[in-house]
Amino acid sequence: MKKLIRNIYLEKRFFAILTALILGFIISFIYTDMYGVLKLFFYLFLIALVVDSIMVFGSKGKISGERILPDKFSNGDDNPIRIRIINSYLFKANLKIIDEIPHQFQKRDFGISTKIHPGENKFFDYELRPVERGVYSFGNLNVFAGSPIGLLTRKYTFNKAQEVPVYPSFLQMRKYDLMAFTNRLFEYGLKKIRRIGHTMEFEQIKEYVQGDDIRNINWKATAKKNQLMVNQYQDEKSQPVYSVIDKGRVMKMPFSELSLLDYAINATLVISNIALKKQDKAGMFAFSNKIENRVVAERRSSQMNLILETLYNLNTNFVESDFSRLYVDVKRNLNHRSLLLLYTNFETLDALHRQLPYLQAISKLHLLVVIFFENTELTEFSKERAKTTQQIFEQTIAEKFIYEKKLIVNELRKYGIQTILTKPDNLTVNTINKYLEIKARGLL
Repeated sequence: MKKLIRNIYLEKRFFAILTALILGFIISFIYTDMYGVLKLFFYLFLIALVVDSIMVFGSKGKISGERILPDKFSNGDDNPIRIRIINSYLFKANLKIIDEIPHQFQKRDFGISTKIHPGENKFFDYELRPVERGVYSFGNLNVFAGSPIGLLTRKYTFNKAQEVPVYPSFLQMRKYDLMAFTNRLFEYGLKKIRRIGHTMEFEQIKEYVQGDDIRNINWKATAKKNQLMVNQYQDEKSQPVYSVIDKGRVMKMPFSELSLLDYAINATLVISNIALKKQDKAGMFAFSNKIENRVVAERRSSQMNLILETLYNLNTNFVESDFSRLYVDVKRNLNHRSLLLLYTNFETLDALHRQLPYLQAISKLHLLVVIFFENTELTEFSKERAKTTQQIFEQTIAEKFIYEKKLIVNELRKYGIQTILTKPDNLTVNTINKYLEIKARGLL
């Protein structure tokens, strides 16, 4: 009985009618002719309340529901959530659905108001965009059901506890994987890179067919066979490609609610998958004051799952990054020349110059690509129309920082270090473009 009482909720219509009747009875002390009519309305109100209670609580019907969640969420993407409601009442039910969303989203006004016919099985969809990795906990799925009379509702509670882990953006990885499979990468900003020279491995000698490159004709084999023979090449394979993630304090800055670190993590997942599709070896590790989260570059079926789990468990302390330790670790543990995609951030030339000796030393051992970020908020601010002297001064400072980023690019290239300066949103596309360019030019 107590449980039933706890599930009774009075609607606004109940209080509106009750307030009107009370005011009417007060006025009837002055206009006595109203009393009889108000008394009739009061009895009708009580009858409606009893009928409404019987329909919602006394009948055999009920509301059934469930929240349908994916196994995991993709960080930085819109993830679908589905709610299923079944009405077994004999009447058309008025519903208000309130889902207790994880606290990380800070949504306190979520609600769906709808009507559902008797016997109907209805689905409701909405999306959530997480911006942090970790476990997200859903609370109760609350459904308030009422009859067409609408004086009171009954509360139903489903899915009392559900947890979903938020992984790096596997949806982004699948998108680029599909685009690569269908040769439509250009739709997302991927450039078509012209292959320069024979930067490929020899595969075999075969008979010439129309369309083969005549520059590949093997004249010795042609003389022996007395017919045109050409050398056939294939892309160089099994080259180690490492994503190196700086998880120090410089990567804490957020853009579009996602930190630079998480942008780098999402890009690492995508480029690792692309590298494996290109028959290269994909690996990764992260560093701040020490080297952690290492995955040795391999080309095996379980490699992507290993990288995904490692990225998911990548914990940060946002301390000062130690590039000298990075250099020592690279020299000690990477025995084969590799492509190192270093995700970091430099705001000033002074910050670069402190780490430049270590970057130069690494670039002598491996093909190093330093990837850092434009401050898009500064760029947008510098383009605004200044109205005061203070704004002119602030925009001048902003333009100085923007220009200094370009000087950092020139400084790195002066020492032969490959560089990507990118907006956070374009990080993945620009990284893939650079990787494809390196493969086409045979720089590795």
